[in-house]
Amino acid sequence: MELAKLISQYDQNNMLKLLLSFPDQFADAYEIGTSYEFAASPEKIRNIIFSGMGGSAIGGDIIISYLNDELKIPTFVNRGYSLPKFIDRSSLVIVSSFSGNTEESLNCFEQAKDRGAQIVCVTSGGKLKKEATSQEIPLISIPGGMPPRCALGYLTIPVLVFLMKSGFAKFSTDDFEEAKNLLKQKAADYASPSLENNAYQLAQKLYHKIPIIYSTNDMLFAVAMRWKGQFSENAKVLAFANFFPELNHNEIVGWEKLPDILTKLQIIYLHDKDDFSRNQARMDITKSILEKVTNSIIELSTEGVSRLARIFSLIYLGDMSSFYLAMLNQVDPTPIEKIQLLKDQLQKLN
Repeated sequence: MELAKLISQYDQNNMLKLLLSFPDQFADAYEIGTSYEFAASPEKIRNIIFSGMGGSAIGGDIIISYLNDELKIPTFVNRGYSLPKFIDRSSLVIVSSFSGNTEESLNCFEQAKDRGAQIVCVTSGGKLKKEATSQEIPLISIPGGMPPRCALGYLTIPVLVFLMKSGFAKFSTDDFEEAKNLLKQKAADYASPSLENNAYQLAQKLYHKIPIIYSTNDMLFAVAMRWKGQFSENAKVLAFANFFPELNHNEIVGWEKLPDILTKLQIIYLHDKDDFSRNQARMDITKSILEKVTNSIIELSTEGVSRLARIFSLIYLGDMSSFYLAMLNQVDPTPIEKIQLLKDQLQKLN
């Protein structure tokens, strides 16, 4: 079936429209970030914690990837119901929940309050927005009405701008402008159902395969995790991610048994020009080893100059590829029935 017909039949909730409008979201998210006047004081903060789940947490990973060379204090993403014990008045806790009702995030929000941490909330509504507003806690209010995984710009860029304006890193208007323009260019490329569409080409290579996304841990670990989540949620296929050099100390040995299954796996390398040289060597050597037991490895590289543009160039390719793979799999990418079923069952336990 032609791609256009597949989209007409299976994209019942207009996921493609949301994805192609991402450059506009990116620009709008930047305006939201610059509109807030509140700021934190770096001299009073000893650590930064992003607390969230799923699409609301990946924004923290992306920010850390982008600011990795500038952040001078421990910064990490917390996924779960509890904050680390060291969180106190000298901590900045950024609680992110797109819906505002994520139970893990709400639990961490209460813990952060109890310990006197400095808090910034990021949400489109729900209980988190209500609590932050009533208690006059700094709030980054973002638009709702879309799946959380489609709100990555809103969940990332305003917080990044806030951290830069607060003095945790240098503010670079040029980086945002380059990333926005690159995304606009890519949206035009990915909108075409032709064979020149790189996202569609990649989806065709992944059809009937399980994506295995490998990157280094230098800058692209967040991108690899984003790809993993997008293939699972949009295309409804299992996907896995790991990172060099860690995978060379364990996972590489697993590519030995079950030969019939190994041929169903498709390794994707995500490259960046600043990958550490020894990691580049590891990727080359690993390729020569693994291609003897599985398919030829697909190698993809970032585009752009700034770290921000390079990160989002691959994020956007992964997002669009997961959509086109959903079309080839003949499924609507928007519904996440198993997640909703899980939430419903948890709700019954309350």
